[in-house]
Amino acid sequence: MDRTFVMIKPDGVARGLIGEIVARFESKGLTIAGMKMLHIDEQLAGTHYEMHREKPFYGPLMEYITSGPSVAMAVEGDGAVGIVRNIVGATDPKEASPGTIRGDLAMEIGRNVVHASDSDEFAVRELGLFFDDDEILGYDTSDRQWLYE
Repeated sequence: MDRTFVMIKPDGVARGLIGEIVARFESKGLTIAGMKMLHIDEQLAGTHYEMHREKPFYGPLMEYITSGPSVAMAVEGDGAVGIVRNIVGATDPKEASPGTIRGDLAMEIGRNVVHASDSDEFAVRELGLFFDDDEILGYDTSDRQWLYE
């Protein structure tokens, strides 16, 4: 099974959306192989978002992502990165389709509720930042035979 990284950001946690967001992934047939709540510190945030360091939104992004608790998840399933990105929707909620997490639950790009890895390479990197190997537990769900041929 493929794995990807998903983070429910501080606005999603504060708004009480954890259950709804997790349910969307599980309803699709994806497995939550790891999950933890944490308050992201400046060091972890800086490493996670280092590719944006020179961009004008970096400062506000760092302030936002460290402002309260987040939920980090390892999500598993065939083609997990692409499937999760489709469920999450476009980065800018104004462009996200109805039915996606951002299309239904967010209003502005700076408060877009959730982060999801955009490639297999970034999924490996981000999972490694937020989880130790023994914190991700693969398991079979009882409906797997009905999800995959």
